[in-house]
Amino acid sequence: MSQAALPSRSRALRTPAELTSAIATAYERIERDQHRNCWVYVRPMGEALAEAEALARRGAQGEFLPLLGVPFGVKDNIDVEGMPTTAACPSFAYVAERSARCVERLAAAGAICLGKTNLDQFATGLSGARSPHGACPSAADDRYISGGSSSGSAVAVAAGHIAFSLGTDTGGSGRIPAGFNGIVGIKPTVGFVSSRGLVPNCPTIDCPSIFCNSAAEGKLLLELIDGFDEEDPYSRKALGPSSAFPQEFRFGRIFGRQLNSFGMPECDALYEQACERLVGLGGQALETDFTPFAEAGEMLFSGPWIAERYAAISKLLDIDHGNLLDVTRKVLHSAAQFTAADAFAAQHRLLKLRRQVQLLFKQMDVLVVPTAPRPFAIAEMLEDPITLNSRLGHYSYFANLLDLCAVALPNATLPNGMPMGVTLLAPAWHDHALLDFASRWQPKDRGAFFGLKVYSRTAS
Repeated sequence: MSQAALPSRSRALRTPAELTSAIATAYERIERDQHRNCWVYVRPMGEALAEAEALARRGAQGEFLPLLGVPFGVKDNIDVEGMPTTAACPSFAYVAERSARCVERLAAAGAICLGKTNLDQFATGLSGARSPHGACPSAADDRYISGGSSSGSAVAVAAGHIAFSLGTDTGGSGRIPAGFNGIVGIKPTVGFVSSRGLVPNCPTIDCPSIFCNSAAEGKLLLELIDGFDEEDPYSRKALGPSSAFPQEFRFGRIFGRQLNSFGMPECDALYEQACERLVGLGGQALETDFTPFAEAGEMLFSGPWIAERYAAISKLLDIDHGNLLDVTRKVLHSAAQFTAADAFAAQHRLLKLRRQVQLLFKQMDVLVVPTAPRPFAIAEMLEDPITLNSRLGHYSYFANLLDLCAVALPNATLPNGMPMGVTLLAPAWHDHALLDFASRWQPKDRGAFFGLKVYSRTAS
């Protein structure tokens, strides 16, 4: 899929032979990379091939299928009809009777779901190393974490198994794995994409996310799945289309003394380079106080929002006898320290922080932060899973609590070979404008997958 070569509807649709070849290649790559632990369930190839042939016939008959035959994957806390949903907890498993709304919309557009991807159990973690199916390493280096919780979704895209995937993002799960795998991760405004069909984590701030190879294709995918859903009590009606960012824009950047890469200063240097690049693209840098963002981030997993996570998961599973990993159970039990008074006090403080951040965005068009402070080796993460996990979310935890949308973009590579990304953030409902802006960051030809490209009604 590539914006540079978006064909019009009049162009001939793909043949069954082309689709069959693409699907077969995807399965070859999945088989080749079993050691990556990025898939929990893969549907039989015969089913996918039969679906591809049926879609090709529908397209040949004139039906408009903008994602005709494009293979994708779905994080295993999102329902796909007829496939198991486990949230990386085998004792929780069930076969979904109906797909999540975001999956339904992609299937209606002609995309083919190949299966379910690995994750940190119950989406509780940011490392990709909290799963009974094994740690899911970065596609760049098997020694390093992929980032989580949507680890398998990111790695499957980065390794070329699929064209795009769905994840979720409560505190960074749709951005951090993108950063450590050199791809794009899109975190929509909370409520912009329906969360119906997601296994709840923190329901008031959960949202589906998208992993893909370019911001341009990500915008097309988001257009297919966004919109108000009456069946989802957490869905919100958009305030209206946002205006495009100006060619000469103002971007917020973190004060140098507020940067924290937890002992890896070369990561800070890559962030500085990204800011210089934005200046070269027409940006005016504004040093922005990171304090309100950091304080809001601390509330998510060190504050009473962990009680919402406990409430959601304990309704689904007996957390003391439900085959949870020790680290998952320990995180959930930490909710006992918070009272209702703590929860209300935190909500009141959060409203004040939101207002501070709203005022900051009156001075800038976009905020740029490192997607994560630094990568960690899998061995390091297993040795100290809670402390290091908390550090991973330093630049991501705050986004949903402060009602921001975000897109994580590839930036540069560390001397050890690990990718490091940056994330662009803007106020709620600026999702599509932010993705248009993010497209300025990437080369126009990025995103091709097996020669398959998105069909667009408006492309010329």
